[in-house]
Amino acid sequence: MDAIFGLAQIKEVAKALWASGKKHKVWAFHAEMGTGKTTFIHALCEYLGVTDAVGSPTFAIVNQYQSKDAGVVFHMDWYRLKDEEEAIEAGIEDQLNSGDYCLIEWPEKASGLLPDDSFHVYLEILDPSTRRLYTDVTAV
Repeated sequence: MDAIFGLAQIKEVAKALWASGKKHKVWAFHAEMGTGKTTFIHALCEYLGVTDAVGSPTFAIVNQYQSKDAGVVFHMDWYRLKDEEEAIEAGIEDQLNSGDYCLIEWPEKASGLLPDDSFHVYLEILDPSTRRLYTDVTAV
């Protein structure tokens, strides 16, 4: 999938991304700081029927949501993790191996923990109000 969009189209792009990636349980969101990873994940969770408040789990590392369409969804932010060892100590593997959906910001902090079939989502800033999203199942 490859899409160029603004905030007005984010829900449409989230819907299309779900259609192309829902068979994958672990989604790795790659982007620079300020690109809109959390904003996009919020739109995706909204599409999936999550009624919990969706926010960045920067300090908690993991937020858990209930989706009427996807069941349990773990939203992870690995930005504050030092390395894979710290991720293991935090219990990240439990969520990754749970069979539930895992949406991960900053996956490069512990990329060795990601399953081989992870769905890699890349966001790029094109200008202050436009983003490009593209995907890859085999990358990191």
